[in-house]
Amino acid sequence: MDRNIFGTDGVRGKANEGYITPDKVMALAVAAIDYYNSTGHKTVNNKFTVVIGKDTRLSGYMLEPALVAGFIAAGADVILLGPIPTPGVAFMTRSLRADLGVVISASHNPFYDNGIKFFGPTGFKISQDEESRISGKLHDILQATSQLQDYLSSPEGMGKARRLDDAGGRYIEAVKRSFPKNLSLAGMKIAIDTANGAAYRVAPQIFWELGADIVQIGDEPDGLNINLNCGALSTDALRQTVLETEADIGIALDGDADRVVIIDELGNLIDGDYILAAIATDWQDLGLLRGRCVVATCMSNLGLEKYLNGLGIELCRSEVGDKHVLGKMLETGSNLGGEKSGHIIPIDYAQTGDGSIAAMQVLAFLKRRGLKASAVGGLYKSYPQTVMNIDGKVEVNDPDLQNFISNLEVDVLSGRGKILIRQSGTENVTRIMIESDCKRSVQMAALNVENNLHMFKKIL
Repeated sequence: MDRNIFGTDGVRGKANEGYITPDKVMALAVAAIDYYNSTGHKTVNNKFTVVIGKDTRLSGYMLEPALVAGFIAAGADVILLGPIPTPGVAFMTRSLRADLGVVISASHNPFYDNGIKFFGPTGFKISQDEESRISGKLHDILQATSQLQDYLSSPEGMGKARRLDDAGGRYIEAVKRSFPKNLSLAGMKIAIDTANGAAYRVAPQIFWELGADIVQIGDEPDGLNINLNCGALSTDALRQTVLETEADIGIALDGDADRVVIIDELGNLIDGDYILAAIATDWQDLGLLRGRCVVATCMSNLGLEKYLNGLGIELCRSEVGDKHVLGKMLETGSNLGGEKSGHIIPIDYAQTGDGSIAAMQVLAFLKRRGLKASAVGGLYKSYPQTVMNIDGKVEVNDPDLQNFISNLEVDVLSGRGKILIRQSGTENVTRIMIESDCKRSVQMAALNVENNLHMFKKIL
């Protein structure tokens, strides 16, 4: 049986359930240190150092001290960053020459979920092999709780913790360096929705310091309202704000600010595929796009692929998940990749998805050309596409289900589209994506799926 508790984006679940409880999170910290000690890991500062950042959800106040207790008991020093975007933790891990970075967040999920993500010394998320081995250590600890002492440090070897008060300011300066020095945001009105999450302080400050007039929403976190009717997954409030304030552009981040979507001046949504298109266009014109390749996932629109191909750029596809996108980027030598959902990895500036930096690159594209935000949505025509969610897990390789899908692709989509089924790595849902060059065909295929849900339910 697979004992790996990590999904596509860390360990995640409902707070105070499963592995997201104080005792198991403390044990996870101990397991991580024990694993790295067993590998002969050489620390830079002669003491294993961990940086911890979090978003604004209530359960972070429970999980943070639990992690601190585990790391200190296992002999590691801890630096606490407080609320800071996930890419900020990646940056600070590298900047402080720490051995491990930890993010306490469930990203775009509701407040009652939470999770743990690990970053290595280079600022990249740890590998799947490392996750699997840490999971194995955790299971060993949990199955032998009476011997937990065997995994802990001696009293004199315990670590200590301290808080770094200027982490947000350091991250702000790092993000600003990604914006061209010869450009300014002066004269632009930007509406920004920080999802009542980790970027509620830093993101508005970034764009203001570059000269923009800022309108803020989703910037009053109370521990329970993260991602609630706001942010990258719920853009109605931002759309209304853009239209009411006559803003030039709206920027919507999610709870940990590693993804972004945009609202143009007309109130239209610009998703991650269009953001990739704009950045790729700009970087290719400037000679900055490496490998003449952009990485996206199997969920990205065929319209994006045709547009990039027309520019002489190959679209290389990966599995869903920014970790898989990054892996394909490193494999192909590309410096730009992302997901339709808004995880954009501009690897020259960030080691993981960074919503603020991605937005900066779109603004640079617009500023250089004197364009309005709506120009981004006009770069290409998307193929009709719909995504359906089914609660629970589906055995996607079931022969009957695969046969059903294949028949739909031939009989309904006429071989001019595709249907993808995958289990979400962050939520307990199965996603079905239907795409074709014909909107009616997509609608008919979706109706077929709805009318044959027993094909899915019988194997839940």
